Amino acid sequence: MAGILLGHLGMAMDGAAIAAMGDFSRAHCLAICAFLVPANVLTTVAMLAMRIQGRPWGDRLPVALLAVLFAAVMVFHVGTWFAVGVVMAPTYILLTLGLVCLWINGRALLVTARSRSEISAAIGS
Repeated sequence: MAGILLGHLGMAMDGAAIAAMGDFSRAHCLAICAFLVPANVLTTVAMLAMRIQGRPWGDRLPVALLAVLFAAVMVFHVGTWFAVGVVMAPTYILLTLGLVCLWINGRALLVTARSRSEISAAIGS
């Protein structure tokens, strides 16, 4: 799946490259998780705070995109552990964290984009 998606972006990804990414992910798990867990929490909290404050969409967009990126990397990282058969409480906890952050930030992006399009349609722009 990742090879297909990256192939459309002009990057050739074969099975060996994906396997190497998975090996790297598992070899550096502690460092990856030490970065991704706080990054996911902080960017998601920042997005929620900006949404509550009513900040403009243009201000929230970079934060939400960064948060979605961190959450997607977290889900991929946990997926590499599932791929080799590691099924333990930390994998489920990290997967839940990644999916919740992905859902919150994805929803914030979609609701904002939908609201902007409805507003534009209503005023005739």
